Amino acid sequence: MQTPFQKTCYYAAVASLTGLIVLGICWEMWLAPLRPGGSWMVLKVLPLLLPLRGVIKRDIYTLQWSSMLILIYLTEGIVRATSDRVTLSATLGWVEVALVCVYFFSTVLFLKPYKKAARKLAREAIEKAAK
Repeated sequence: MQTPFQKTCYYAAVASLTGLIVLGICWEMWLAPLRPGGSWMVLKVLPLLLPLRGVIKRDIYTLQWSSMLILIYLTEGIVRATSDRVTLSATLGWVEVALVCVYFFSTVLFLKPYKKAARKLAREAIEKAAK
């Protein structure tokens, strides 16, 4: 049974991951592409599509590894936000950073009760084996 807070975290994770995918496509195709008419940089969204199904299904393992994958996009967002000379592109970099932060923290907070339960089970198994 999930708490209302966990449900909110889940919805925030799904929304921010979907937002990152949409942002990446729009950014590199129309809003501020590296080259006029679109850029091959749009392919950067492909790794984000890998965990999408598992995140939607609330798969714990997918949520765990995707919270590490997403940090690559944090790096890209910070680099583009601080180094791009086009104002729109720099702004989109900060939007990317914000979406990544929402995804990362909502995923970590969603998984917290599961991690706590896993630690409790491991502790009980160790105590049972010690008897």
